[in-house]
Amino acid sequence: MADTAEQTTYKRVLLKISGEALMGDQGYGLHPPTVERIAQEVKSVSDLGVEICMVIGGGNIFRGLVGSAQGMERTTADYMGMLATVMNALAMQSALEGLGVYTRVISAITMNEVAEPYIRRRAVRHLEKKRVCIFAAGTGNPYFTTDTAATLRANEMACEAIFMGKNGVDGVYDCDPKTNPDAKRYDSVTFDEVLGKNLKVMDASAIALARDNRKPIIVFSLDEPGGFLGILAGKGTYTKVHD
Repeated sequence: MADTAEQTTYKRVLLKISGEALMGDQGYGLHPPTVERIAQEVKSVSDLGVEICMVIGGGNIFRGLVGSAQGMERTTADYMGMLATVMNALAMQSALEGLGVYTRVISAITMNEVAEPYIRRRAVRHLEKKRVCIFAAGTGNPYFTTDTAATLRANEMACEAIFMGKNGVDGVYDCDPKTNPDAKRYDSVTFDEVLGKNLKVMDASAIALARDNRKPIIVFSLDEPGGFLGILAGKGTYTKVHD
């Protein structure tokens, strides 16, 4: 297995997906066949011997900023969003373990009955044992997005890259390709360009954290079967955000 991992571009990565990626064609909640399909993608990469950790958003269940905009106190709304990420992480864990992939859900908010607490050295050991680690509940603090949590955990786990799985978009564009057919896709773009041009990759705090720690971000489409595996093998369509 280790020999196979040497054939891939990266040996330890973090996969960040939105909660909306788990909805499928529904407008809300979890779509089990979609969760299963993404789990298959993760398994195909894990089978190569690549060490994988994941961060999943909670926007398919509850988004803190939306709740805050509707009059809810921001801190409370953000904690509710964090709990939504735990639900998504448990769903993904169930799907992965159904495929025979050993998985751990590690929560930044203590809830020992359903998830392990976040202890960095323990999480690293899980990765070394080829277990998929799903980091839930964001950073454990309000006012920070799951994008920032993903970049933070990628740095703490010494991941070689952050993979951003997008819905319906196969990279970074100069404007929204869903509304503008003339949108230009970048093959490669710098962190400073992302911040300067306000390109929609991650929020500014997450991009700055990745830049300061020289952590490349690979933006690709989750809709392409085998896309995650292909990019690790140096194939496929994607945008690399780098120094």
